[in-house]
Amino acid sequence: MIGPERSPLQTALLIFAIAIVAYLLFQNRTQTTVFSSWPGNNPQQPKSAGIAGSASQTGRGLPGEPNAPYGNPLQSPHIKLTQGYGVGSHAPAEIWGGVDLALDGNGDGQADPQGTEGVPIYATHSGTAQVKPDTWPAGNYLAIQGDGYKTAYAHLSRYNVEDGQHVERGEIIGFVGATGQANGPHLHYEVWKDGVNVNPLDYGALDGGTN
Repeated sequence: MIGPERSPLQTALLIFAIAIVAYLLFQNRTQTTVFSSWPGNNPQQPKSAGIAGSASQTGRGLPGEPNAPYGNPLQSPHIKLTQGYGVGSHAPAEIWGGVDLALDGNGDGQADPQGTEGVPIYATHSGTAQVKPDTWPAGNYLAIQGDGYKTAYAHLSRYNVEDGQHVERGEIIGFVGATGQANGPHLHYEVWKDGVNVNPLDYGALDGGTN
């Protein structure tokens, strides 16, 4: 059975109504949060994308994993997360996953360049230093290869260790800068377990400087 024909005006109104409904549905969809890399926003910490059921934010390491890196690599209670794990320039996480860290130097609740530039970076575990200056996009890059774990630190202003040097957890390995592809001084920090990129937030990267 063929229904009654619609006039051009009725057809136009129907199309308009469908477009309005589609627009409203689209607006109400939950959007993926993208964290800014700078200047100094401190987004809500994203849910961990790393080791289910064994995350540690206390700076005391993971149970049964004494060689695991843990703690805040800037060892400051004023640490701020300026870009989260697996979002923005850190996607895809399996390749670029890491977190960007900076400091709130003036107490206004936001990270700032003056409070971040040149602050010391501390090794979060023991291992052998791999120094790679003037890379892109990481700038002055440093990795520490340990037993089953590797950590990486990017955009350093300068190093405090040499390539091949053994470092101990808590040792100053370099200083925060903005080398490479960086629009403000910050530390890009990565954790790798058995060659797999994992979320540094599972290893206490935002611990309040008590590690």
